[in-house]
Amino acid sequence: MKKQEYFVVVLAHSLHGRLRRIHIPHQAVYVIVALALIGSFSVFGFVASYVRMAWKVANYNAMMREADAMRTRYQNLQRVVTQTNEQLASLQLYAREVSIAYGIKQKLEGPADISAEGRLVPTFAESLADYNFLRTVNSLAIDSRRRIQGASQPNLWPVNGALLGAFGERDDPFSGEGEFHTGVDIRAPAGTPVHATGDGVVIFSEWNGGYGRLLIVDHGKGLETYYAHLSRFFAHAGQAVRRGDVLGEVGSTGRVTGPHLHYEVRIAGAPVNPYRYLAKAGGNQRAASRDFPF
Repeated sequence: MKKQEYFVVVLAHSLHGRLRRIHIPHQAVYVIVALALIGSFSVFGFVASYVRMAWKVANYNAMMREADAMRTRYQNLQRVVTQTNEQLASLQLYAREVSIAYGIKQKLEGPADISAEGRLVPTFAESLADYNFLRTVNSLAIDSRRRIQGASQPNLWPVNGALLGAFGERDDPFSGEGEFHTGVDIRAPAGTPVHATGDGVVIFSEWNGGYGRLLIVDHGKGLETYYAHLSRFFAHAGQAVRRGDVLGEVGSTGRVTGPHLHYEVRIAGAPVNPYRYLAKAGGNQRAASRDFPF
């Protein structure tokens, strides 16, 4: 019979000088070594997983900081664009007034080829009549301009309902992550008529990704309104619409959790808070379930 191989471990007592032998089979040594190797691999895998997790968390935090910085820059750029558009409108009005004044001056002085004969100066009665006429024309032009601008301003509620989502920062209803909401959500049953908030021309009425069925109205001077998640279109691209005309019906098309109207106001392509226009319309609309930072 073959004898079993083993290791001998000798233990000696420091005081009594006694010796003790311990027999350890080869198989036990191999098992201990195998368990040590397995434990080393397990510890290494745990450390590697922890390092990968820490690296992903650091990258996520860096991306969130970068997103916050980009959001801040976007908001600053939006304010600059709004101010620039207002300044441009003022300059255009001033240029028009200067041009009109220059045309009147040329009319009073007469053609250049007869300027040598002397300046054509009207009588006092003619000057007074011209002044009264120009004053009347200017008043009519101002009144007409105010009526046109008032009708084209999107200051009508597009649908009768309660506000669900405010303009600005919010949590995405699908991912739960932060996002910038470019409009307001107004709750209304499916099939509720959606009205144009001001005079304009429809420039888009098609399916557009997460917006679903989207209709866009151009009100002039870079001012546009967006009506999203519609179930039906009653107006189409190229069609002129008046304030209060029915554009479509409320639906739940696109990326939504239920029937409602997503409404946007944009100036030169940059979204602005629609509530500054909706507040002028008044009505019985209200903010639902919480206060909104309008």
